[in-house]
Amino acid sequence: MNTTSPSRIKVSANHRFLVGESGAPFFWLGDTAWEIFHRLTREESEDYLENRRQKGFNVIQAVALAEFDGLRVPNAYGELPFFNLDPARPNEAYFAHLDWVIARAAEKGMYIGLLPTWGDKVNRMWGAGLVVFDVQSARSYGEWIGQRYRQAANVIWILGGDRPETDNQGHDYSAVVRAMAAGIQAGVGSHTLMTYHTNGGRSSSLAFHNDDWLDLNMWQSGHHQQDAPNWEMIAADYQRTPLKPVLDGEPNYEDHPINPWPEWTPEKGYFRDHDVRKAAYRAVFAGACGHTYGHHSIWQFYDPQRREPVNHPWCDWRTALDRPGAFQVGYLRRLMESRPYLNRIPDQQVLVSAPGDGAQHARATRDSQGSYLMVYLPLARPVGVRLGLLAASTARAWWFDPRSGQAQDLGVFPVEAEREFTPPSGGPDWVLVIDDGAQQFGPPGRNE
Repeated sequence: MNTTSPSRIKVSANHRFLVGESGAPFFWLGDTAWEIFHRLTREESEDYLENRRQKGFNVIQAVALAEFDGLRVPNAYGELPFFNLDPARPNEAYFAHLDWVIARAAEKGMYIGLLPTWGDKVNRMWGAGLVVFDVQSARSYGEWIGQRYRQAANVIWILGGDRPETDNQGHDYSAVVRAMAAGIQAGVGSHTLMTYHTNGGRSSSLAFHNDDWLDLNMWQSGHHQQDAPNWEMIAADYQRTPLKPVLDGEPNYEDHPINPWPEWTPEKGYFRDHDVRKAAYRAVFAGACGHTYGHHSIWQFYDPQRREPVNHPWCDWRTALDRPGAFQVGYLRRLMESRPYLNRIPDQQVLVSAPGDGAQHARATRDSQGSYLMVYLPLARPVGVRLGLLAASTARAWWFDPRSGQAQDLGVFPVEAEREFTPPSGGPDWVLVIDDGAQQFGPPGRNE
């Protein structure tokens, strides 16, 4: 997690993960900072980026043309993105601010998951709009913004913006999306990593899986219920052909009201850090190539002195920077990077015990070469494990605490066909890590 100059990210040779240009594994740990270009000053952006860098985030998902009337409400410096709302007339002063944030992220070894526009500028359905993109203007704007950032190795392109490819009247906008993708590729001058952010409960795969420009699939599991089965969503795309990496790019936000859209009122409480961990571990253990965290106050950069709240934020954005879940997703990244990475597979056959449903649902993953296996238990309970899936005569087990990132060593023991493990007191959730004893791995979550 040291600061390094980023190289371009690409899909791994087995089409399951992301890697750098050298082939080094890249675990996508994202944060949804949708309004950063629109609402923050450079000084505020610096504070935000440095906070996220220190916690291990490496992808900041941000929108060039913002959701909150981003075409008509100026940024922190009084600049609008276009003159006369015309995508063919970009305002250099507005995009110079994007340049600064993207360059500053690069200096910190971080990537920007750049949405060229929020989806309401293509397919309004709801939101402020205005709709300014058709096939021709999307192609032209895509080429212009692709050309602008063709030298920015730390830009990962995310099309869409919380909208499906069709609206509720049946109008199909997929040609506009494809035109923007083609424009970006032309502007960059080569193939560049790209995905699509759709609306809640959906995946990019539903419309674009077979498109060559779509390198990885992105789900939005959303904010409508606790224990939304994002593991099923990830597993569905993991099984699609052609093979492509997949991740949950917008799960339940920490401190977001638990209620279906469009109410999103807090009568049923808020999602907290345990909900964040459950979504993250279940998705990754189901086969995701990384995960995106989000906080309800940060995506909108809520400041009670400057802005109206959207959907009952629990705190201001600066307080939100250090909420528990923001630390804990970094521990997940460290855990996955502390063991052999590119041969990892999801495998519920690890479990002798039933995985359980809803709040009880456990997920397992392992190294296909047999060097380790892991089980995430959302609630502490004994779990039976098939140790025969290890390529080992002896095993070493650990309990990894997803709240603190610390591990408890259970020692070395002979491998038998099956064995039951009981989590420590406390919790509520734990990760069981069992290694091939001959590998002599260090404690899970430590990469030195």
